[in-house]
Amino acid sequence: MATEDSFGPSQDDLFEHYRFTASKGQEPLRVDKFLMNFIENATRNKIQKAAKDGNIWVNDIIVKQNYKVKAGDEVKVLFEHPPYEFLLTPENIPLSIVYEDEVLLVVNKPAGMVVHPGHGNYSGTLINALVYHFDNLPNNSSERPGLVHRIDKDTSGLLVIAKTEAAMTHLAKQFFEKTSEREYVALVWGNVEADRGTIEGHLARHPKNRLQMTVFPEGDEGKEAVTHYKVLERLGYVTLVSCKLETGRTHQIRVHMKYIGHTLFNDERYGGDKILKGTTFTKYKQFVENAFKVLPRQALHAKTLGFEHPVTGEMMRFDSELPDDMVNCIDKWRNYAQHST
Repeated sequence: MATEDSFGPSQDDLFEHYRFTASKGQEPLRVDKFLMNFIENATRNKIQKAAKDGNIWVNDIIVKQNYKVKAGDEVKVLFEHPPYEFLLTPENIPLSIVYEDEVLLVVNKPAGMVVHPGHGNYSGTLINALVYHFDNLPNNSSERPGLVHRIDKDTSGLLVIAKTEAAMTHLAKQFFEKTSEREYVALVWGNVEADRGTIEGHLARHPKNRLQMTVFPEGDEGKEAVTHYKVLERLGYVTLVSCKLETGRTHQIRVHMKYIGHTLFNDERYGGDKILKGTTFTKYKQFVENAFKVLPRQALHAKTLGFEHPVTGEMMRFDSELPDDMVNCIDKWRNYAQHST
């Protein structure tokens, strides 16, 4: 039986949260910096505390924060609290329900809400809200009740949630077989030259920054990813585009648009929170900064969702309005484009 003493919890009271294997191309890097590149929402203080408490292991040996990670090293981090799947606390958080019946529901997720609990986000998530409002939601393979697919924290828009095991299986199969319909609207940097096009390129974790995904055009790593885009409106230094997903990879639209030179507006993780196109005039810089304040997140909204109903076989299609922050930002760019030509 585990015991505690004045020096804190014993090894038996700790929970393994993360396990990483350094890639072949990994250059020697301090383990605290290495983990900062791997763990979303981690702070330097938290990682250094884990090291100080003896909770960072490399190749099954406890290491200090200045240990240099090398290619092939297996790094794992332990914390006193259990991983998120043990922390699915029901929370009375309002849901914007677009549609509901006996086997599924469609919700419109606001920007800023995390879909499921994870490191640094153990409460206030969509899953916390769902387990409060609905009993006996089915679990998927990742122990995330009702969840068929997901969108990023700072992406707004539509998600379908399964209420039964049969619905979960049926809907998951549609997403896997690419028969579901998903259309996003994005505001991207630059003037997208072609009115429409298709972006193809396998996606995998960036070898040096594991919080980012990157394109492997040769297909030697990662998973197949296909995005079809269409220009909706040209607004000078930015373009409003529609993106239809043929596959649904992590950060797919964000990475694919950056890959063709059109990073999403104010996408901090992929560099869109800097002035990527435009002039050097002070007034322009002030305008862009104001636009960032109006839309303090990446300009991406999951606007349309379509799928076959698991019971009736009916093709269902849902559409949502752009949220106010995106509308206001687009209006600012529209006004700027009209007055700068």
